[in-house]
Amino acid sequence: MPHISEDLKALRLHYLSEHFEDFVAGCDKDKRTTKSVIERLVELELVEKGRRSIETRLKEAKLGRFKRMHEFDWSWPKKAERSKVEALLKGDFVTAKRNLILAGAQGLGKTMIAKNIGHEAVMRGKSVLFTTASDLVMTLQTKDTQVDLNRYLRRYAKPDLLIIDELGYLSYDCKAADLIFEVVNRRYEQGSILMTTNLAFKDWNQIFPAAACLTAMIDRITHHVDVVVLEGSSYRRMESRQS
Repeated sequence: MPHISEDLKALRLHYLSEHFEDFVAGCDKDKRTTKSVIERLVELELVEKGRRSIETRLKEAKLGRFKRMHEFDWSWPKKAERSKVEALLKGDFVTAKRNLILAGAQGLGKTMIAKNIGHEAVMRGKSVLFTTASDLVMTLQTKDTQVDLNRYLRRYAKPDLLIIDELGYLSYDCKAADLIFEVVNRRYEQGSILMTTNLAFKDWNQIFPAAACLTAMIDRITHHVDVVVLEGSSYRRMESRQS
């Protein structure tokens, strides 16, 4: 009965719209009471709603493909703070609106860890957005009007967790620094930022040379922050030598 399926979709009863005949047949077979039918339907619709919500948030997070944490070689880095990373995967820092810095040389797994933390946050009901520092700057710099710029700034301010990857591989002019600061400022004590970087805070003047906002940016990021430091040689470089 196609019209029933469409009506159920309009009512956002997604499970029932897709499994109507099987659901009715099962209820008839089990000779369920009206009350038990409704209880079962509510249960199934809540499960379906949760599944769709996770699916939507994962799509919006833009995490892309990544290796899961069980594939991470903890024996490779000289320093990895495993217990701290595993605690951060639980996402309590996101609930507390704290920031997180993953610092270390290139090729040690910072992006992989960041994406896993983002994925776990989504699975725990949080909204997440992943971007690289260069993509964030490029996106904001292409906005021609203040209205358009504000719309995108709100986009970066909205998620429970904003992941900014690869801060430190490129240097940015004062205008770009001001845009990143505006994102940091809008999220200050309102939502968590996870940054991956290859440079210590004292060296961020290499990323933002002559930026007047640098001290204020670091101050807001570090006011409520957890820092995980990875030390060692590039795992990717080792893999490429072996291939």
